Amino acid sequence: MAIKKHIPNTITCGNLLCGCIAILQTFEGNLVMASYLVGLAAILDFFDGFFARLLKVSSPIGKDLDSLADMITFGLVPGLMIHRMLSMGYLVNHQAYEVIINHQWMVYIPLLIPIFSAIRLAKFNNDTRQTDAFIGVPTPANAILICAIPLIVNWNTQFELKNSEYIHFLIQPYSLLFLSVVMSFLLVAELPLFSLKFKQFSWKGNEIRYVFLILSLISLILFQYLGLAIAIVLYVGLSILNNVFFKPTSQSN
Repeated sequence: MAIKKHIPNTITCGNLLCGCIAILQTFEGNLVMASYLVGLAAILDFFDGFFARLLKVSSPIGKDLDSLADMITFGLVPGLMIHRMLSMGYLVNHQAYEVIINHQWMVYIPLLIPIFSAIRLAKFNNDTRQTDAFIGVPTPANAILICAIPLIVNWNTQFELKNSEYIHFLIQPYSLLFLSVVMSFLLVAELPLFSLKFKQFSWKGNEIRYVFLILSLISLILFQYLGLAIAIVLYVGLSILNNVFFKPTSQSN
């Protein structure tokens, strides 16, 4: 029993370690590796809660540790990543980049992301509504959306795909700044979103989850890394449709 109760927290510490290394990789300009580390951390973040429920060893310390790890990995890293993209003119040849050069304060706008991530995580830990669903975009979903950008660019460059004009639009400075502000708002918005936590695996009661997973898988197969970004957009879109047509009574992080 003594060993069993430490398993979820050990997994959470793995999430935190990935976040710390991702920060170092971001400062070194290796955004692709940083993105992979965030992806690994997201998997660990899913399994720490899964094993806590499976082993029945959930604890207040585990909940707080999870939020602290999420703040580093899914709050600080994506903010620093966009900051780094703007600072180094990440594969951008656009007139808007000159504006960034002349107004250096703009490169700090992405730091809104860790600030609003901290607010979101603090609200989640003290919001009794957030047990079976989320209110506002979860920090891991926001981080995956942002960390998909370097992977999309790298994939496009490596295989010389024909959609480069869309990639350049995605990573031009104004798009990155817009993304920073909008996602910061959505982190704390009063927007109910469904949770991917399965209490049982039958279709009934999990329709929205299975539809999301199937559509996300199709997106990943068809669009590779771009499918990651599409999946997050699908998550928000399906949640809104779910709210409009089914009006869920329980809400959550």
